[in-house]
Amino acid sequence: MSKVGISKVAKQEMEKDETRSEATALSAEDQLVFEQVSIAARAADEKKAQEILVLRLSAITEFTDYFIICTGNSARQTQAIADAVIEELKKIKTRPLHTEGYNNAEWILIDYGSFVVHIFTEESRSFYDLERLWRDAEKVEV
Repeated sequence: MSKVGISKVAKQEMEKDETRSEATALSAEDQLVFEQVSIAARAADEKKAQEILVLRLSAITEFTDYFIICTGNSARQTQAIADAVIEELKKIKTRPLHTEGYNNAEWILIDYGSFVVHIFTEESRSFYDLERLWRDAEKVEV
């Protein structure tokens, strides 16, 4: 194996170690919230949500810790994504505090307190551009 190959592997392992230590540095409550966020993002992914983005907002705002932002191809798909997120989180006894936009389905917002799920159609996501509004937030891998 060449030095280039070794350094790529070493770099990947270091990145994995950093991710693990970040997760271990979280308090028990923060780990629980992060697990809920991960479940929500996986549920969206299973329903073929596109451009799934998780933003950590805890350093820049106090009203929530995370945003999950994703896109569906149609109103029907955004509703299916929302249904899947709600159902998967119900399995671990986590219920939304508030849901908005389900009937219109252009932008469905599901508020869990510590995190908020935003499910957009492509046009609405482009119009509201939350990524730009919250560009100072940390992007998180789940």
